[in-house]
Amino acid sequence: MATAASASASPAALRAKTPAPTAHPGPKPSLAFPWPSPGASASASGRLHASLHLGGVRSNGTGLHVLHPDVTPLAVPKMAGGAGAQKSILLYHCEEMGDLARQVAARNDDIELCTISWRKFPDGFPDLFIPNAQNIRGRHVAFLASFSSPGVIFEQISIIYNLPKLFIASFTLILPFFPTGTSERMEDEGDVATAFTLARSLSHIPISRGGPTSLVIFDIHALQERFYFGDSILPCFESGIPLLKSRLQELPDSDNIAIAFPDDGAWKRFYKQLQHFPMIICNKVREGDQRIVRIKEGDARGRHVVIVDDLVQSGGTLIECQKVLAAHGAAKVSAYVTHGIFPNKSWEKFKPDNGEGPEHALSHFWITDSCPLTVEAVKDRRPFEILSLADSIASALQI
Repeated sequence: MATAASASASPAALRAKTPAPTAHPGPKPSLAFPWPSPGASASASGRLHASLHLGGVRSNGTGLHVLHPDVTPLAVPKMAGGAGAQKSILLYHCEEMGDLARQVAARNDDIELCTISWRKFPDGFPDLFIPNAQNIRGRHVAFLASFSSPGVIFEQISIIYNLPKLFIASFTLILPFFPTGTSERMEDEGDVATAFTLARSLSHIPISRGGPTSLVIFDIHALQERFYFGDSILPCFESGIPLLKSRLQELPDSDNIAIAFPDDGAWKRFYKQLQHFPMIICNKVREGDQRIVRIKEGDARGRHVVIVDDLVQSGGTLIECQKVLAAHGAAKVSAYVTHGIFPNKSWEKFKPDNGEGPEHALSHFWITDSCPLTVEAVKDRRPFEILSLADSIASALQI
């Protein structure tokens, strides 16, 4: 049978029947790794085996087999932002934010505090210097800003525009309080929206090697202001309300808390974060030349009522809200705002409750450290208590 004949054929006979390959004229192409000749010694074959091992090709003496490279994967550096890795961040700050910056750096070993020389020329214009600027190349960089007054914005904008140009890997601007737009009303032709102007200025921060700047803001006053920013910046809107919720859980009467909002705007902003508390909504009504605060819905009787808003200026609305809640039977009245602005020392209006009752004083007034000048003025002064944004900022820097 043909099958048996084929099976019994010797290897030599089979090789004899195999047609020789057709010869092609011209020089042979050179090989990156020369093939061993049939008569190559075992030592030469061994040398070839060793020389090709790291390259992912291995000889067994009769041919070549492609293998996966025997190379240990390189560890991903922290600054590369690999999965599960913390970014190593250089944190700069303005002079006002020194205390908060130190607290942020203390929260995370991957955050390194850096300094800037804030000097002035004889004519009053800023004379600024970033030490060791070449050493921050390829690093993740953040700047903690405070636009507490128009006089300090220009010098900080100068730093903010310069840092991304130092070949850094990424740039994050932390501006806890976005100051403009808190009292703006676009009612007449000719009104100027300064919030739009500032948002556009920040939208033109130069991009870093990693892309557009990330901007972290806490409880921006008017929600529509988020649309003022252009496509060249990535706004990240955070809130101080989680700090308040944690603090309320520590109170001895935490099961008797009710949340009051001074107007519909505050309710729309915060009710989803506080919806597991009983709620009271107040509003302002005009009677003649006066604006009077009234309770629109909710029951304050016997409750420790906490008034919640994003910011306070003169404090007049908060005080009127406090009085109407006390008149409707609140056992205690406290207040929380993310941004305690208090121009012209208006914080002096708020007195601690020393037994006089909620119609005269507040049990607690919680603010964050988004406005450092206010923090310096009211620290260790009842009824004020500072809830620090340090943990929230440290977490936001890892986004």
